[in-house]
Amino acid sequence: MTCKRFEDLPVWQKAIELAEQVYDFTENPGLKCSHNLRDQMERAAISVSNNIAEGFERGATKELPAFIYVSRGSAGEVRSMLCFMERRPAFQNFKTQLSNLKSTAEGCSRQLRGWAGSLQDSDRTGTRHVNQATRQAEEQKQKAAAMQKRLLASLPAGHPLRKKEFEN
Repeated sequence: MTCKRFEDLPVWQKAIELAEQVYDFTENPGLKCSHNLRDQMERAAISVSNNIAEGFERGATKELPAFIYVSRGSAGEVRSMLCFMERRPAFQNFKTQLSNLKSTAEGCSRQLRGWAGSLQDSDRTGTRHVNQATRQAEEQKQKAAAMQKRLLASLPAGHPLRKKEFEN
C-alpha cells in the first residue's frame, strides 16, 4: 500500500487517536494532576503524530526512520507517564482509562517498529529522490510481475512452474 498523504497512514491515524485520547483524559475536570505532568503528557502524545507527519512530508526514506524512532520514543514517554500515574494513589479512580491509554500507546509503538523495520529492508530512496525515469522503471517492474503471475496462473495444473509458484 502506498500512501500519498500522511493522514492516510494507519500508524498516523493510531497516533492521532492516542493524542485525542490523552487530551480527553487530561481535560477531565475530575483529574487532579500537576500542570507539568499534564503538559508533558500532552506534548509527548501530539509529538507521536507530528513526527510521523514531518518525516513523511520530507519525502526522503533515509530521513524517515529517524522521525519514526522519535515518534516511537514519544509513545514510550507517554506510556512511562501513564505507568507513573498508575502507581500514584491520586489516580486510582482512573485505572481503566490509564490501561486503555497504555494499550493505544503500545499499539503505536508496535506499528512504528514494524514500519521502521520495513524501511530498513527497502531499497527505495523516497519521493524526493524519485524522477520520471525511476517512476517508469518501477511501473515496468510492477507490470512485469503482474504479467508473470498471470502467465503462471494460466499454465496447466501439473506444470512444474505453476506448481512451484502456487504451492509456496
